[in-house]
Amino acid sequence: MGMIETHEGAAGVRMEDGTGRTQASAADAADLVDRAAQGAHHTIDRFAHQAAPTVQKVQEQMESAGEMIQERAEQMRDMGRQWREGLRSSVREHPLTTIAAALALGALIARLSR
Repeated sequence: MGMIETHEGAAGVRMEDGTGRTQASAADAADLVDRAAQGAHHTIDRFAHQAAPTVQKVQEQMESAGEMIQERAEQMRDMGRQWREGLRSSVREHPLTTIAAALALGALIARLSR
């Protein structure tokens, strides 16, 4: 029998020169890496698939909340317009009463601020 030289490869795989086991060990290491990568891809795909419905649900809730906020803002703008129109109408219908109320309010504020 011939002499066999044994040494550790870069990945810690035992390599033996002269017997053909070097190529087998490298192939085993490559196969192991491939299987690990496939397992990682499978796990990531599974997590993405599981997370997709939750992400979709959150997106729908955010869209719904945005629509509701827009509706509330429009309601508040309408309410502001109604109050302004009501105040303008009241001032036009009762100008002297409005002036008297403004003077009374001004006097009250001046008295309280002393």
